[in-house]
Amino acid sequence: MNCRGCATPLALPLIDLGTSPPSNAYVRADQLEHAEQWVPLKVAVCQQCWLVQTEDYTSADSLFDAEYAYFSSFSSTWLAHAERYVGEMVERFDLTADSRVVEIAANDGYLLQYVAGRGIPCLGVEPTRSTAQAARGKGLEIRELFFGRDTALQLTSEGWAADLMAANNVLAHVPDINDFLGGFATLLKPTGVATFEFPQLLTLMAGQQFDTLYHEHYSYLSLTAVQALCERNGLEVFDVSQLSTHGGSLRVFVQRVDGVRREVQPAVQQQLQAELDAGVKDPEYYATLAPAAERIKHELLRFLLQAKADGKRVVGYGAAAKGNTLLNYAGVKPDLLAWVADANPHKQGKYLPGSRIPIVSPAQIDIEKPDYVLVLPWNLLHEVSQQLVQVREWGGRFVIAVPELTVL
Repeated sequence: MNCRGCATPLALPLIDLGTSPPSNAYVRADQLEHAEQWVPLKVAVCQQCWLVQTEDYTSADSLFDAEYAYFSSFSSTWLAHAERYVGEMVERFDLTADSRVVEIAANDGYLLQYVAGRGIPCLGVEPTRSTAQAARGKGLEIRELFFGRDTALQLTSEGWAADLMAANNVLAHVPDINDFLGGFATLLKPTGVATFEFPQLLTLMAGQQFDTLYHEHYSYLSLTAVQALCERNGLEVFDVSQLSTHGGSLRVFVQRVDGVRREVQPAVQQQLQAELDAGVKDPEYYATLAPAAERIKHELLRFLLQAKADGKRVVGYGAAAKGNTLLNYAGVKPDLLAWVADANPHKQGKYLPGSRIPIVSPAQIDIEKPDYVLVLPWNLLHEVSQQLVQVREWGGRFVIAVPELTVL
């Protein structure tokens, strides 16, 4: 396979997580008698542009289909993050009722609702029907499309040339990343700004966050790789900031190279130097993740087996994609993890892909009063422990598995 970014043959492996179904392919009850599609989950590193990427085994159409079940609005932490973002962008770039804001991967309208609330014309591009319908239910204008150069030309002709384009946690999800970025260079006004947010490679490696690797994430991004991708597609990075979201993310600000140029901020070079110092251009840097994943798997299995032997009941919270990567890699089934609670009604009544662990309402936690609650989206541990504070009333304890097994 060649690199998605620069077409260099890939020769440096990062990790092989065996096979699993796509992490958001939740199973309906009527599908339990049928086989799932299990495909390899392998990640490699380009030694030319240093883009970390999955090997090709599945298509975007099959991953982001009409039943896609990730809805952003079920996390209060994420909603607050989106509202802050809108306020900061309005102030920094003087957005008004005469501006145009376009969000790529608008999901269920979690972010654009705050743009519309300020009276700023906005448009969402969202290819998954389930989330697009939810966004329209908020009164938002949504185009059910995959984004790229052709889509950008179409939207430009319709008057949607953008002052601000937002793309949160989508850059990693696109198979043709050059076509995707080329669309931003097309749709942005000469004075426009685009922002990308994505979990950053440095925190993935430092935190041994192998569970954030799954088929829907085609790329795992450093500023080093993103800068090269942008330059290849008519964009320039002019600022970057650190975020705490998703266990550690970057927000990258870009502009057209042929437009009105803003001064490149010192934070860009500082981040690039931090990545260089960490070793992102050193093949040995990538050798630590696979053994860490194996250790985490063994720690989790030992905990679950011991809990079962002791007659303790362990359940999960958060039917998240990262949890599916972890559970399928470790081979966990309902005999060790009885069920997983999730606040998203679109997931309740279904089963986790691969493990076939039932997904239930959080109300089930109060009914059964389990001894342990394994929080699969560990990045939301604080939010979850506050929402489920009653667990401690009966002596229940919270557990996370990444970066190490911790009982709280």
